[in-house]
Amino acid sequence: MNHVEAARDLRRAVAECEPKFLAIGEEEASHSAGPEKWSRKQILGHLIDSAANNHQRFIRMQIAPELHFPGYEQNDWVNLNHYAARPWRDLVVLWAAYNRHLAYVMERIAPETLGHVWDKGGDQGDARYDLQFVATDYVVHLRHHVEQIERRK
Repeated sequence: MNHVEAARDLRRAVAECEPKFLAIGEEEASHSAGPEKWSRKQILGHLIDSAANNHQRFIRMQIAPELHFPGYEQNDWVNLNHYAARPWRDLVVLWAAYNRHLAYVMERIAPETLGHVWDKGGDQGDARYDLQFVATDYVVHLRHHVEQIERRK
């Protein structure tokens, strides 16, 4: 899959999931399967955080041939954004809108920048990813968590 196909898949995922997610009630969205398990709200919040972090990568990696940029502490992001306390509908609307924008951005990634590299560094050792991978992996990651939201009881 290339970045344009990934963008189309992202658009499809949002179109399929948004109405399903909006049909989930507030109580269901707030329920956690256990003390160390995220609720649907927190999973969707994690996907919003992922969108925000990857948005930075999609743009910055087109500007510079090599980007030294950290990953993010996903549990801290979810907790500090207080997604568990937000209305479910607000989270769904934000997630859908942000991802429609990212699909638009991804479709327009300059082809000559697809080989630009993000050096994650840190405790990941030699973690280096090109923009093509970052864009396509974003959609794979999103689909994984969407399945968790759909399966969650």
